[in-house]
Amino acid sequence: MLLLRDTTTTREIADTVRDHTALVRDSHAGHPDRAHLGRKFTATLKAAAGSGLYDTTLDAALVADAAGTAPEKAIDALLGKLPFLPKKALSEGGHRAFTRGLSEFLHYYESSGTTGNPVAAPKALDDLVANTINIGELWARILSPADRALILINAPFAPAAYQFEKVLEYLQVLSLRPWVDNITGDYTRVLRLTRELGVNVFVGPPSRLLEMIQFAYRNDEPVPAFDKLFLMAEQTGPAFVRHLERLTGARAYVAAYGSSETGTTAVTCEHRNLHLQTQSYVLELDGPERGPRRVDGTPDRGELVVTTLDILARPLLRYRTGDLVEITGTDCPCGVATPLLRTLGRSQDLITLEGNGIRQNDVESALWAELPDGDPGSGVQVLNYMLVVQDRTILCLATTTGPADATWSEATARRLAGLFPGFELALRPVEKLPPLASLGQYLGWKLSRVLDLNDERNWDRLPAPIRGVVETTLAEYASTTRG
Repeated sequence: MLLLRDTTTTREIADTVRDHTALVRDSHAGHPDRAHLGRKFTATLKAAAGSGLYDTTLDAALVADAAGTAPEKAIDALLGKLPFLPKKALSEGGHRAFTRGLSEFLHYYESSGTTGNPVAAPKALDDLVANTINIGELWARILSPADRALILINAPFAPAAYQFEKVLEYLQVLSLRPWVDNITGDYTRVLRLTRELGVNVFVGPPSRLLEMIQFAYRNDEPVPAFDKLFLMAEQTGPAFVRHLERLTGARAYVAAYGSSETGTTAVTCEHRNLHLQTQSYVLELDGPERGPRRVDGTPDRGELVVTTLDILARPLLRYRTGDLVEITGTDCPCGVATPLLRTLGRSQDLITLEGNGIRQNDVESALWAELPDGDPGSGVQVLNYMLVVQDRTILCLATTTGPADATWSEATARRLAGLFPGFELALRPVEKLPPLASLGQYLGWKLSRVLDLNDERNWDRLPAPIRGVVETTLAEYASTTRG
């Protein structure tokens, strides 16, 4: 998997690969080695004690207790006594999270900064190996060396694109990893390579895929057809998944869930269920109604709290992710025995209008509903969208698969209007959305798809043609209201 000149390191990594692969397969079979997990937990505490991030919060006595506790009992005995790590503390901690010198890492990365300042997230050899095996052992149930994959992740400082390239190498799957400028948005070369190389797998964020499809429609290029979509880095609900499947003819998987800081905490299987990687993480849920509790596979929901077991170079103890998740409490037909997770989005991605909480999937379920033939809203499809809010007017800007008349626009707007009682809602087809709409992986749903113009500074986020459409539509509603 990695070519290293130093033979001693190569032997050590080979041992790590062997041991971790065995642990993964035991976990999948429902027989995790609890003593092994306990030893990893104790090693994590010991490493954290050498990190400046915990110098005022981690009790040295706890670390000493861990060393004297039977490995199979260590997690249960000590986890609840550890301090929580808020996102803000990690964001402000920067390099203080490291327990090794920078030269001991393999690659330097940072988080996208979606929910705060970018966080340093370099990759060391040991955590790269563990994360690659975790993902690869499940993706191997879906991919084979006969596949050819396009990795389209425009995030040069985040580890995702590199990590997935390593996974595809692990599986001996051909991959290409091009770059598309966020401003020009020119996908000509990517579309050409996808056709010429017979690429059948897309790996990347759904907003980037939509942007590529939109470019193809706008430039009379063939819409790329895939067999499999491996989607990640954004909240992708059932309506969004069905929409992308209709556009590409592929079977779509929400392929992985995690972050630059934590690594990949859940991975899909062939049945499109996200399996928690319990061999590499101790996972808890927390919320206002109930205190923190271990994820044990029973049905539950709350904010995910993560303790890493395989990132000794920058360990995280009880890290508050800010992500709302659900543990389904069901068994998976694939036979992998680890708990199943369903993502519910970030708490800050909720649109609250006069106490009415609207989530991404609410909007997309209405916008991309499957309609019977003859319905005024059928025929033309919405490709992508953005919501613009000002006063009591909500404007939905939409790119479409073909020309859309007023009847279609009004019918589509009616499907959305029920989500926003007390507000005027209009839908306007546009040729192209602002670049903002393709940046969901960096900004989250609300910041990339919901533009609140009650804050005057946000007008500057609209390019001139789109700004004109928005100004005209809002002026029409203002004059109607005055009349």
